[in-house]
Amino acid sequence: MTNTCDAIVLGLGGFGSGALYHLARRGARVLGIERFGIAHDRGSSHGQTRIIRKAYFEHPDYVPLLHRAYDLWHELERETGRMLLHPVGLFIAGDPACESVAGTTLAAQLHHLPVERLDARAARLRFPGYRFHDNFAVVFEPEAGYLEVENCVSAHVAAAVRHGAMLRIGETVSGWSSDGRSVTVTTDRGTYSAASLVITAGPWAGQVLGGAGSAPGAPAWSETLRVVRKPVFWFAAQKEYDVDQGNSTFFFETPEGQFYGFPRLDGKTIKLAEHTGGEEVRDPLTVDRGLHPADLTRVSAFAREFLPGIDPEPVTHSVCMYTKTPDSHFCIDRHPVLKNVVVGAGFSGHGFKFTTVLGEALADLALTGQTNLPVGFLSISRFEQPSAAQQK
Repeated sequence: MTNTCDAIVLGLGGFGSGALYHLARRGARVLGIERFGIAHDRGSSHGQTRIIRKAYFEHPDYVPLLHRAYDLWHELERETGRMLLHPVGLFIAGDPACESVAGTTLAAQLHHLPVERLDARAARLRFPGYRFHDNFAVVFEPEAGYLEVENCVSAHVAAAVRHGAMLRIGETVSGWSSDGRSVTVTTDRGTYSAASLVITAGPWAGQVLGGAGSAPGAPAWSETLRVVRKPVFWFAAQKEYDVDQGNSTFFFETPEGQFYGFPRLDGKTIKLAEHTGGEEVRDPLTVDRGLHPADLTRVSAFAREFLPGIDPEPVTHSVCMYTKTPDSHFCIDRHPVLKNVVVGAGFSGHGFKFTTVLGEALADLALTGQTNLPVGFLSISRFEQPSAAQQK
């Protein structure tokens, strides 16, 4: 069976669902192919919640994209009739010169974002469930908060289908090719053709790109996209951590690492994890989803030091994956050789909040080959291999 359409999207997690929605919203004939299910727990877009923020310490160039992302989240909420973004705030705590505090302060200054600056004493009064070292600076962003991750993916896909998108769920891609004018995708159930292809395969992006995507001049995808296993935990917590008590999402940068979490949303537990660290995954399909003592050591030590009101033994856990690039910034671009192939990959553990706006950028690139969104700093060209002539 061969289907002909304007675009095919491979992988319908966070970014694939966003791209599918924006393609369908524009009237494009679009097919989405997903190996697992919608809002599944096999990749990187699960676990109930994701932090969203504007004062972006990773790089201030992300901020214009975040303004658009917020607008698009609210548009999706209006279209679906469901609240997805909860602006409960975020505090970031650490040494004043550390990456997260200094970077947040810089982004806020450059883009005139509303943030509050607290010393340790003020932070203890504001957030009594947490410990803050005397030398800590705390930056609070009131417009930050969290997204309902699985519901966001489901909302994008459902809205895309209402706009005419076609789905193939439970199909595994076995190969794809491009001649620059059209693409062909083969799965275990059929063959499909389209004018363009969007690859948003999450932890599998390196594998998907490693075949046909390994054209001369393309990045060495196995080196550019490195997959890391990331355990996430839920701990029993006292009422003082309840979101209704004024608690926000939080991020601590300590000498031992960076840790983040969410207030008590269910009346029972808080979610907590380490952003840094993690062991490399050789095959995302067989990633170890069990819980081992070594998974918990650093997070429990952090909890004992900074969150005295929680039980440092988890109630439950989950395992997701970060797909990291060498510089921890994303890849949003047309393929360097196959120009009707668009790549959205390498979101490095901080991408989900962008799935609305980068879904829009991926749709632009797939349909017109260009976008007015400021994604140039996320170009794949920074990872391209020099040609033989350039090496001489």
